[in-house]
Order: sequence, then structure tokens, then C-alpha cells
Amino acid sequence: MTEPATQRAFETVLQHIESQILDGHLSVGDRLPAERDLALQLSVSRPAVREAIRTLEAQGVMASRVGSGARSGTHVISDRSQALGRLLRLQVALSQFPLDEVVVARIALERSSAQLAASPDADGPQLDEMESLLEAMEQTQNLDEFNSLDSRFHIAIARAGNNTLVGDLTQAVRESLRGPIMRAERSLDDWMGFRSQLCAEHQAIAEAIQAGDAPAAADRVEAHIRNAYAILPLTDPTGE
Repeated sequence: MTEPATQRAFETVLQHIESQILDGHLSVGDRLPAERDLALQLSVSRPAVREAIRTLEAQGVMASRVGSGARSGTHVISDRSQALGRLLRLQVALSQFPLDEVVVARIALERSSAQLAASPDADGPQLDEMESLLEAMEQTQNLDEFNSLDSRFHIAIARAGNNTLVGDLTQAVRESLRGPIMRAERSLDDWMGFRSQLCAEHQAIAEAIQAGDAPAAADRVEAHIRNAYAILPLTDPTGE
């Protein structure tokens, strides 16, 4: 089979599975037909089926398990935030989305997240997680650990608002910036001073959220993000 024909076969399988999901014939937890059966059904090769499934696995909508029984085979899953994060991280690395545009998007998302987290309907366990992460950030002086806790703090706020899409997008944007942020922080002459500033700003954000002051929470998280990027020597991966 020639390469163009193989490519067309792969796309046939991909489009078939996507259509099954979009039309409601496949949902989370459903198992795909066996590789051989799907190949026969669509009149394509088994390698074409495997390639399509690998693509869908990378997109976070399929997972395959070897073995026997109900849990074996390829199933539809929902791994939204991880899939979005991988896609956006690669696009940022390729400079398809300039960093300054991603930062502006982050501000818009996190303002919304902070306002939702300050509402009476906010998720209590996520707010508890936010407070625990504040304490952990105060205690650590390790840059990598602090950065991980920092990410989790912002994601906890996004999850506290009980808006799944806002939470997933916030996590994806944050993860896409993780590499550039880490590189920039390592280049700072006074990282400990920067860390202390972040801790104070995180505390102010948390206080506004816990007080139910949505406007203040939104303003503080925006100021926090702008202050950080004003200090960090952040550049696009191309160096521009």
C-alpha cells in the first residue's frame, strides 16, 4: 500500500471514530470493536487502525489495555485537561501562540476562576486544598517544588469555581507556560525575594476568595500575574 493510500486509510478510521463520538454512538467507557473487526468494517489495514487509535490516545479520548475481560481493548475516555495541556504546550513551544498572547489569555481565565472561587457555590475541598498549598509554598525553598505547588495553587482556584471548562483551560494554559516559567525563574539573581513576593500575593488572593470578595480576588490575581511577568525574563522558544 502506498504512503498516500495509507494516510487516507488512517484518516478514514479517524473520521469514523470521531463521527461515532459526535453522533452519540460512542461515549465514555464504551469499547471499540477489535482492531481486526474495525479494519474489516472500514476496508482498511490493521496498521491504519492502530495509527488512528494512537492519535486518539494522544488526544486524550482513547485508552488501550492488553488482556482479556471487560476492561481490555480500547475504550473511550475523557482526559480533557491533560490533552489540552499537551496540545497547547507544544504549540507554545513551536511559537504558534506567542507567549504574550498566552499570558493575556491566562489573565482572562484566572480572573474568571478567582471570581467563581469567591462565590457561595465554590467547592469547599478545593478551597481547603488552596490553603494547604499556601502553607506548603511558605515552607519550601526548593525552586522546582515551589513551582509545582504554585501551579497546583492556581489550578485549585480554577477547580473551586465548579466550571469544568474554565478549570481545564486554566490548567492547560498554566501547563503550557511551565517550561518558560521554570527557565526564567532559574535565571533570576534573587529568586528567594521573588518567591517571597509570590507567597504574599498568593495569600492576598486567597484572603479575598475566602472573604467572598469576587472583584478583589479577580483584581489581585491579575496584578499577581502581571507582576510576575514584569520580573521574569520570559521569552518565546525562538528567542524573539
